[in-house]
Amino acid sequence: MDWKRLLSRRWMKIPVFMLCLVPALLLGWRALHQDLGANPIEFITHTTGDWTLRFLTITLAVSPLRRLLGLPDLIRFRRMLGLFAFFYGCLHFTTYLWLDKMFDVQEIVKDVWKRPFITVGFLGFVAMAPLALTSTAGWIRRLGGRRWQVLHRLIYVSACAGVVHYYWLVKSDVRKPLFYGGIVAVLLGERVFTAVRKRAAAHGATPR
Repeated sequence: MDWKRLLSRRWMKIPVFMLCLVPALLLGWRALHQDLGANPIEFITHTTGDWTLRFLTITLAVSPLRRLLGLPDLIRFRRMLGLFAFFYGCLHFTTYLWLDKMFDVQEIVKDVWKRPFITVGFLGFVAMAPLALTSTAGWIRRLGGRRWQVLHRLIYVSACAGVVHYYWLVKSDVRKPLFYGGIVAVLLGERVFTAVRKRAAAHGATPR
């Protein structure tokens, strides 16, 4: 299969979009059929949180994969994947505010004070908001390419905060947050290595 040719097709964004919606549709289907387990709010919270972190890591993986696989057109899907990370983050945050705390501000403040993992998770969510807001071509022109790129490095903050949030949440069985943490560490390490290599090449040197 000619992946380069396939990924360059305009219509390819449609199946990718539908695929990204599948977790939300499945969650809605389970809710409709009352199949959310003994604690539905906890199930929704964990599911939306997991998919937020998954989409963050998938978004981070786009640039390394396009270089590794020689598929430059993968970059066409990065914005969509990032917006879906924010979408699932909104579902996750709304579940906490609405279904869990019923918008009780005093209870939320008390919860944040007692449980730091919520503060870290909120930080990760807030860091995603300007990325979603400035994801359009118009914002790239307004900010300029360099400033836009600097701003969008907030995705690193979101991903790291998401891992810490997950790790502090589970307390005992930390295998899944450590798994995500390992993926994020590899993806960030690859970016550091690539940046160092480019800088060394620009100065006519070879990195050791």
